Amino acid sequence: MVLNNIEELLEKYENGETTLKEEQQLKNYFSQETVAPHLEMYKPMFTYFLVNKQEQFTKDIPLKTKKVFNYKWISVAAVAVLMLGIYFNRPVDSCEADLVGTFCEPEDAYNEVTKSLAMISSHFNKGTSTVGYLNEVNKGTSTLGYLNEIENTTSIIFKTNN
Repeated sequence: MVLNNIEELLEKYENGETTLKEEQQLKNYFSQETVAPHLEMYKPMFTYFLVNKQEQFTKDIPLKTKKVFNYKWISVAAVAVLMLGIYFNRPVDSCEADLVGTFCEPEDAYNEVTKSLAMISSHFNKGTSTVGYLNEVNKGTSTLGYLNEIENTTSIIFKTNN
């Protein structure tokens, strides 16, 4: 009778339908020295549960966290201060002809821009002249359209004769 009860409790345990009291009965049964031979495979599991229940955590848990100072942000701030210092240290009114791409006189800048635009225009015109062949392709596709019209009329003729 006890063995049948244990087998029923094991079946309920495997389905997740046991109560805490029934699980305690199973743990008590499997903690004994003698267990039915066909239920020996469950004994290590339930003895593990009993041993695990007695374990305790003994390590101290610190409640205060230490503040970690991030030194990376100091270097970022230092670089930002240096860049601002270099930028605002430049003379404002003087002509900076030593910098690449800058001009002291507006006429010089205007002449340089017109030269650059003229060069761009000439290269653009060369590119558009080579694209002119696309017009010939358009003419060829329009003649193909005529072939489609001929094909449509012949299909109409052949359908009426059938």
